[in-house]
Amino acid sequence: MPEDEVLAAARARAAQVGVVPIGSGAGAALRFLASVLEARAVVEVGTGTGVSGLWLLRGMRADGVLTTVDVETEHQRLARQSFTEAGIPTNRARTIAGAALDVLPRLTDGHYDLVFCDGDKTEYSAYLAEAMRLLRPGGVVAFDNALWHDRVADPSQRDEETVAIRELGREIAAHDELVSLLLPVGDGLLLAKKEWNPETH
Repeated sequence: MPEDEVLAAARARAAQVGVVPIGSGAGAALRFLASVLEARAVVEVGTGTGVSGLWLLRGMRADGVLTTVDVETEHQRLARQSFTEAGIPTNRARTIAGAALDVLPRLTDGHYDLVFCDGDKTEYSAYLAEAMRLLRPGGVVAFDNALWHDRVADPSQRDEETVAIRELGREIAAHDELVSLLLPVGDGLLLAKKEWNPETH
């Protein structure tokens, strides 16, 4: 499906500042996911210039709020520009500047329908731990770059980011409270649903 002018403009901004945004296939998957979950509260790690945020907001409920975290304030300024061009009310997109692992612990437990992670790959396991606390039962955590340019499947690739993503996949697969799926769209979108566990609620 071709992207519209608003998304094209957000992608152009990304290219200007050297950000690699989510692909259109994975973006469409995020919109679908937000829609299926009837998401009212979403956390995004890695604002970029707003490409993934636009996809998420388009799938969320009309009263839904996206909380998006990034260390780069300039990127977030460009993202807000993208949201404004899309006609999204300012109260529906909350941008928080800061490191994800400083910001996420301050967010409310069990409040979120969806957590989307596209930040520092070496921190993915830590994002998962935060997501397990932030998500309501039935909520979903999604990780972009789960294939990492086809490096994850190649055991000879041992760089820090590849190893971190590989270990995340193992951790999610072994987790009793998660049902997971790897979507081979774009650079790979790894999804995991937090199951309802009556013992913990």
